[in-house]
Amino acid sequence: MNISARTSSAARIATERDPRWAAVIARNPAADGEFVYSVKTTGVYCRPSCPSRRARPENVRFHTTCEDAERAGFRPCRRCRPEEASLAERCAKIVAGICRAIEAAEQPPRLAELAATAGLSPFHLHRVFKAVTGLTPRAYAAAHRARRVTRTLRRGGSVTQAIFDAGFSSSGRFYESADALLGMTPGQYRAGGRNIEIRFAIGQCSLGSILVASSARGVCAILLGDDPDALARELQDGFPRAHLIGGDARYERLVARVVGLVENPAPGLDLPLDVRGTVFQQRVWQALRTVPAGTTVTYGELAKRIGAPRSARAVARACAANTLAVAIPCHRVVRADGGLSGYRWGVERKRELLRRETRE
Repeated sequence: MNISARTSSAARIATERDPRWAAVIARNPAADGEFVYSVKTTGVYCRPSCPSRRARPENVRFHTTCEDAERAGFRPCRRCRPEEASLAERCAKIVAGICRAIEAAEQPPRLAELAATAGLSPFHLHRVFKAVTGLTPRAYAAAHRARRVTRTLRRGGSVTQAIFDAGFSSSGRFYESADALLGMTPGQYRAGGRNIEIRFAIGQCSLGSILVASSARGVCAILLGDDPDALARELQDGFPRAHLIGGDARYERLVARVVGLVENPAPGLDLPLDVRGTVFQQRVWQALRTVPAGTTVTYGELAKRIGAPRSARAVARACAANTLAVAIPCHRVVRADGGLSGYRWGVERKRELLRRETRE
């Protein structure tokens, strides 16, 4: 084999091993906006979803942005027009405007009103909105009102005033979801968690300091870091008036089980969890717990699994909001190119956890 043939073979193998090539093969629209690829023989660059004839892998290069591809001497494809806003991006812009309209309204707008604002039919808007956010417009409005309630409660307002300010016509529906959202009654939340008992302990593991905390429902926090005091402050900042109780010998045994999970994350944690978050966050976290140990999933793939294929960025934010390290395995989520980023407790810890799951 001559030098040219060996070079071509090496380029083909490198491309086929790149996770981004799978998105190109599948013409995956969820990968649009994450990267573009260029083709040496044509001199153009395309979106991953481009319907043009598939290039030979040895002729393909990947670029983070259109600007990178153009600096490398490639011009945009006239068929998929990667330099223009994609359909997903246009939908995201429409949905962003609808979200702002919902947030600005005193009462949740009717679907027909929102559709008229967007210039779409109610059916189409409903479908696009759910695809981008993972929620229906009605569910988004309810979640926004719940956030307004929590803001008022944090400022010390009464529960009744908080519900009224958020635009709830009655308190019944809010109270139905308040416990799952807040992890306690609205009155206790307003009091900063007063009378809520949270047991906790701080120890050391191979990844540094670890804080484990539990409510009456189950483990509510597993935090990793370098500074034990910073972990304690993070827990205290969440509920400044909660009754924090240092762990006794019995609790230390529970902590030992969690530390064992960190040392060997593959088996998972067989303990009850107190998971608190929005409806969308909980959908993401539940999907994360179904990702097998030793495997990874991209943010876009995870978005598809929860039925919101265009909400990869929202999925990333939900992963970042996770306070149960390893138990809810957000370390198994990677970028479209397979790279590691965005881990709340540091990329090096993420890399080590994945290594431990794949070791023999």
